[in-house]
Amino acid sequence: MTNSDQPELEKLYGAARKAAENSYSPYSEFRVGAALRLTNGETVTGTNVENVSYGLTICAERAAVVRAVSQFGPKIRVAAVAVANLNGKASPPCGACRQVLAEFIEPGAPVIFPAADGTRTMAFSELLPLGTEMKLK
Repeated sequence: MTNSDQPELEKLYGAARKAAENSYSPYSEFRVGAALRLTNGETVTGTNVENVSYGLTICAERAAVVRAVSQFGPKIRVAAVAVANLNGKASPPCGACRQVLAEFIEPGAPVIFPAADGTRTMAFSELLPLGTEMKLK
């Protein structure tokens, strides 16, 4: 990621924060949003949707991926990811979300998210080393 990418990532982060406003999180009250910038230039958002059984809860990142595939088809490629929450807490993508993103993301794609020390940006390949190499294709 270059410094010239930062304004675009901040805009994507704003879209993730806006998506978090639609969170359905009556149990944890942890309101998360995600925004994906696709290689076709489109931005797709998602938010977390909780379920009383917790295991059926869907994270914002996975919701965004499902929406992107639903809208643009299975050949989508993710160029950048932003994750935000309205709780002021660290929330990098969880392991399940990292694995789902690995199916569609460019390995060097930047991921911006709230960390314990403020907002952090990392290449996806740093978040899930070897993750994109695990695909069977």
